[in-house]
Amino acid sequence: MNKSIKVLVPTGCIGSGVRLDLFQQALLEKPDVIAMDGGSTDSGPYYLGTGKTKASAAVLKDELQVYMKARAELGVPLIIGSSGTCGSDAGVDLLRGICLEVAAELGQSVKIAAIYGEQQATTVTQALADGRVLPLNPVRSIDQTLVERCSHIVAAMGVEPFIHALEQGADIIVAGRATDTAVLACLPIMRGAPAGPSWHAGKTMECGAQCTTTPADAMVMAEIDASGFTISAIGPQASLTPQSVMAHMLYENSNPNRLVEPGGVLNVEAATYTALSDKSVRVEGSVWETSDVYTVKLEGAAPAGYQSVLLSVVRGPEYIARFDEWLALLDGVMRQRIEKNLGIGAADYDLQFRAIGKNSALGELERQIGEPVEIGVMAIATTPEASRTQDILALLNPYMLHFPLPDDKDLPTHAFPLSPASMDRGLIYEFVLNHVMVVADPLAPFRFDITQIGA
Repeated sequence: MNKSIKVLVPTGCIGSGVRLDLFQQALLEKPDVIAMDGGSTDSGPYYLGTGKTKASAAVLKDELQVYMKARAELGVPLIIGSSGTCGSDAGVDLLRGICLEVAAELGQSVKIAAIYGEQQATTVTQALADGRVLPLNPVRSIDQTLVERCSHIVAAMGVEPFIHALEQGADIIVAGRATDTAVLACLPIMRGAPAGPSWHAGKTMECGAQCTTTPADAMVMAEIDASGFTISAIGPQASLTPQSVMAHMLYENSNPNRLVEPGGVLNVEAATYTALSDKSVRVEGSVWETSDVYTVKLEGAAPAGYQSVLLSVVRGPEYIARFDEWLALLDGVMRQRIEKNLGIGAADYDLQFRAIGKNSALGELERQIGEPVEIGVMAIATTPEASRTQDILALLNPYMLHFPLPDDKDLPTHAFPLSPASMDRGLIYEFVLNHVMVVADPLAPFRFDITQIGA
């Protein structure tokens, strides 16, 4: 490679905000590319199930104006992956439309590449029939019926689709579902930087400043060269350490030394991390191991039924002290009544109770001791039919308000914080695919649409 490549990551995810003071300082370093993630599965399957985005269009436009102005001034690419939270085609269209709108308002001449990664069920079922769909751990069975249940399926792209768009002269890339790392590694690899440091720098910066010790007061940039990369925390209060940089290999990754990506594995077992200052760390020794087969991860979400929730608050020393007993009795009585009064068998519904304020996050794993003053009880009912779900909540409503302990002579009154106490969540979704698809051509699963606006 002729020169080092600077990759600026202004945010962990577009739509979550950008510190303008830090961004302006970072631009003084003359980055070669501005790149960032645009989505995640962290917020659950709803977004992929519906193809919708979590961030508002107004917020996305506000941030894109900042990034597009900077991109034009520097003359460098702007790259966004996993557009629209889930990387659906609709998410790509949303960001592409906003970019076109902003470009017109700013009078910019710009070439925008949209990369679509939604997969048709027929494509996946054919790959399944060909033996090209392989399970990941934990292994989940897959068949044509499961694939056809999915409302949306996306394939997570590696660096090759981004490189293809860049080679077509794209100034801005808005892509569908992509590995967070590929979004940041693509331009250095295209320009001849070694794959090991490029992928490792991308992995380190995938969540923006989370690899620093001051994530609220930092922006990150990596400079990749022939022997490694140097990552810097930008900002007056910003700092990072070899430990904070090294630790990010553990983020969403079970092996701190190996990271599987489309087309290969990043191996950092021999990597060294050296502090150059309290704002800069040098990393060397990262290796890229090319795989014999090229795979893309498939993510699919399917309808899981119609869901409603009901919330009440239990208070009083005796009910708090004997809460687990009370909730177990309520659960048992309700299941009997659902079958007896509604004729709904246990296999045809799902009913869960969450004790908000009493181990609701960790359950039996909770180790912090102390009795709360009150406990919120949230019942979550799900069935294949909206009317059946509402029947269960209607049956449960008086019990959540008045259900007593067996030796309580007085009928208690718990509290409903809302009226009506129940809320319909409508159709909900679940992730059903945890597989990879073998492809002969890294570009084959993806579609490209390049638009020129302006002179």
